[in-house]
Amino acid sequence: MFELAEDWWRVLPAVNASLNGLATVLLAAGYAAIRQGRQDRHKQLMLSAFTVSALFLACYLVYHFELHHHTGMAGQTFQGQGWIRPIYYAILISHVLLAMGVAVLAPVTVWLGLRQRWDRHRRLARITFPLWLYVSVTGVVIYGLLYHWPAGG
Repeated sequence: MFELAEDWWRVLPAVNASLNGLATVLLAAGYAAIRQGRQDRHKQLMLSAFTVSALFLACYLVYHFELHHHTGMAGQTFQGQGWIRPIYYAILISHVLLAMGVAVLAPVTVWLGLRQRWDRHRRLARITFPLWLYVSVTGVVIYGLLYHWPAGG
């Protein structure tokens, strides 16, 4: 029988960063597709980006539940010192605040597209897309700073 290692959840930050990276690529490709007039390809890519982002959110929540369960900690502590510290927190705060917006905007934008409400979809997508892209990119940056910065975990 297959058995997971006791600390299986520790790989989730890398999985989450990979999902954010994949979402970034899918979002950019979806944008390029619609700019080229390839609506069917745009739809496939954006639905894929949405699915990957939803999977990210599920893995993110599981990781934080497991982290708290096993360590009592709410999150990984940033170890960087000096000039990088305020940069890290500026990125983190903007990422978290915008991610909350994207969690609402992305499903609504996708829903409008699926319902072929093109005017409203386009109008909202002009707001949603850059925010969603920023959140995906900064998710990878935060992972790198938190887990791979020379002073990090």
